[in-house]
Order: sequence, then structure tokens, then C-alpha cells
Amino acid sequence: MLSVGLPDDPRVTDMIPGLHLTVRELVVVLGSLVLVLARWLPSAARRRTAVAAAAGVVAGTLATLPGLRWQLVPVLAGDAFLLAGAGIARLLRRRAGRAEGRAPRWLAVPGTLACLGLVAAGSVAAWALPVPRFPEPSGPFAVGTTVVQWTDAARDEPGTPDAADRRSVVVQLWYPARPAAPDAPRAHYLGRTPAEARTVAAGAADYLGVPALLLSGPAGAHSHAVPGAAAADGRFPVVLFSPGLGGVRTQNTAWAEDLASRGYVVAAVDHPYDSAAVVLADGRTVRTTVAASGDPEEDDKRAAGWRAVRAADLSFVLTQLGRLDRGELGHPLAGRLDTARAAATGHSLGGAAALRAAARDPRFTAVIDLDGGIGREQGPVRQPVLALTQAIDGPDDAEYVALLTAVLEPATATSYRLTVPGSAHLTFTDAPLYLPPVPAVAGSLGRAESVRMTTETCAAFLDATLRGRTDGLAATLARHGDLHVHRPAGR
Repeated sequence: MLSVGLPDDPRVTDMIPGLHLTVRELVVVLGSLVLVLARWLPSAARRRTAVAAAAGVVAGTLATLPGLRWQLVPVLAGDAFLLAGAGIARLLRRRAGRAEGRAPRWLAVPGTLACLGLVAAGSVAAWALPVPRFPEPSGPFAVGTTVVQWTDAARDEPGTPDAADRRSVVVQLWYPARPAAPDAPRAHYLGRTPAEARTVAAGAADYLGVPALLLSGPAGAHSHAVPGAAAADGRFPVVLFSPGLGGVRTQNTAWAEDLASRGYVVAAVDHPYDSAAVVLADGRTVRTTVAASGDPEEDDKRAAGWRAVRAADLSFVLTQLGRLDRGELGHPLAGRLDTARAAATGHSLGGAAALRAAARDPRFTAVIDLDGGIGREQGPVRQPVLALTQAIDGPDDAEYVALLTAVLEPATATSYRLTVPGSAHLTFTDAPLYLPPVPAVAGSLGRAESVRMTTETCAAFLDATLRGRTDGLAATLARHGDLHVHRPAGR
């Protein structure tokens, strides 16, 4: 069976930077290219070159098994097409009474172009849809990770009609850790296990309406965090994160790992029946049930409900983190979390939920909204806010600015709106690491720069609001875009 780059397969971890091919895969691509072009070499070199290229293709293909990625299928199809063409040419020569010679030009030219097209298609697909390579966290700490599931006995589960169902959430924690051995296993990207990673990737693909094959790269990736690593000494501020509509807890892993390496505990929430796919502790997979109705008024009402549920999830998780820190939940991170310094953060709908949670829960010290909208029901937010946005140039954007200004006016702390040139909605997630670099989809900042911009701006804001390191905050933010400062009245 054809694999799609399984997380446990070491062949997906030695990609050549820029090409997003392993050495073995590059041998297959180059061998196929030479094999296709060998027909046009002088007769003295043609046979030897073709045999050597074919040997390289066979050796490289065998070396990639069983983790052969789907991007190589068009390349190998080009080889198969070439062999079929050679067989047809031989048959034509025999019918013409010729034992030797090249294929006729009318067959060779289109055949060569078709084979080159297949080789190019596979190579471009590998480059555009790679197994993501996560940037090294920039802080002084190693990073550990763990996943917990908590049930709120005080709340009904809004995603089911059963009144006995209680609201449960799955939370992934990234935290400062003690250094681990270089060969310590690293966390799977989309789930705790390869099976969970594939399930989540399939759920996300289904939610987006694209073939699951296109997300096989993320399903086969590892990040830098070590599952279950021993926590570093100290007490660390906490950062709660809510993903975008249909998003999953791991969608900002690069951001979370970088913050953890800088001395924060990041708690990212899977919202069942909203997140694309959530694998629960009992093995059940909960798919999203959120959907638009097509009626703007009804959709606004539904979105307000989703934001309310997520905001309540964030407050519940903050409560649980406090219990965890006090040792009530028997978790190894007890005594390491400073929940008196807590930020509510999120992307897209999650950013709107973070604003709503902060407006209702004064335990949150600060808010980060990553290109999220603002609900009309949103109340004033008195905590400092960082809003990162893509370009603001349309009528809907003007409404967003007006809503944000109204939300921040009652604040007693300075807030910031940073518009980032060259960004798109998914720029503020991990998506640029594995989606095609199409500006409308992932922005034009580049794979690594997108992540660096998001982590640097958020880290500077968190350092200022949760740690009191305010020097240079505005200058750091302004380096990345157009900064607008919302100051409290009278300042």
C-alpha cells in the first residue's frame, strides 16, 4: 500500500531545504529527468546514460519504500509512460523491418514533453505541499508537551441533544522543559499518535473540501517538543489559545513552541463539535457540526453562539490550569503555572472568542487577536490587546476598525493594532510551512518569515503585559507593519 509519509518514517525528516525532497527522492527525480532526456543524446552515450538513470530511479524508489510520498507518483508515472513509449517504438521498428534506431520524431517529441511534464508536476507538488519543517524555538528553554482532557460538570454539551452530556475539551500544553537527549522522540504534529495525526488531517481536509492527500505532509511531521519532558524549574505565565473556525489545537504549534521556549506555558484548546476533528480519550472522533445557513442574520446568531461557547471553554481551561498548578489534578506541571498572569489568545473566530472571554473574565491579564473579527455582541475589553491583521482596505475592514475601537475605548491599558503588509488570513498560523506559497492563501512573507513575525510580535506583547518588560514594545511591533496605538482616555 502506498504510504503518504508517515510520522514514524525517518525518511520525512531529512528534507533538503528549499527543495522539500529527501536525497533519495531527489535521486528519483534527477534519474527520471535524465532517463527522459537520454533519447536525445548521441547514440554512443544514449544506452549507457539510460541504463544508469534507470538504475538510479529503481534504487531511489526502493529506498523510499514504504514511505513513498504521493508527490513521487507523477514522476514514476512519467517513467512508466516513457517505457511504454519505448515499447511502442520498438514495435513500430519491427513492423517497418528495422531492428535498431530511435523512435520516430512524431512520437518522441510529444512523449518527451509529456514525461517532462509529469516529472515537473511531481517535483512542484513536493515543493508546494511539503512535510513542514518547524523552525527551531528561539528561547533559552527546551520544550515539552502533553495533552489533557477535562470535563466541565457545570455545563451542558451544546453539540448534542443529550441533556446528560457535559462539555469536554481537549487541551495541549507546551511548556518550558529541562534539556532532553538529542535522540528523544519528538511530538507528532497533528496528534499524539500517527493514527490521530492522520485522523485530524482527514478531518481538516474534509472541512476544507480538499482531498486528504493534500494534507499528508502535516500528518507526517514532527515538531521540536518532547512529549512528557520534565518541566524546567520556575513558575511561568500562561497563554490560552483558541484556533480558527474548524481549526485544531495544533494549528499554531510553531508559535506555541517558540513561546514555551521563552518561558510561557501555552494551552491550546480543541473545541469539540467545532474543531474539524477532535480525538477524545475514549477513542471517539468528534467531527465539526458548525455550518453556515446562507442567511446573514442567522449566521450572525450562530457565530455569536460559537464565540460564547469558546469563551466559556477558555475560562474553564483557565480554572483547570489553576487547579492543576495547586496540585489538585495530580499533574507533573503542578507548581509551574502562574495563572495570575494569563493571556487569552486566538486566531480568526478564536481571536474573537478570546476578546469575549477577556471581557467577561477579569482573570485574563491580556488578549491577542490573530486576524479575528469582532462580534456585535462584544462588550468592552479593559485589558491590553494586541490585534494582528492582514491589510485593511475594504468596507468590512472599516467596520472592523470601528468595532475594535469601541471595544478598546473603555480600556485602562494601552492596546495595539498591527496591520502586516504581505500577510493573509493564514499567515498567522502554521499554514505557510506546508501550503503552497500563494499570496492569497498564505501571504507573501515566506514560510519562515511568517512564523518569525507572528512569534516576535506576540512575544514582545506578552513580555510587556505579563512580565512588565515594556521597553521597546512599540518599536518591535512597528518593524513588522503599520502600527496603530489605542491609548486610554486621558493619556
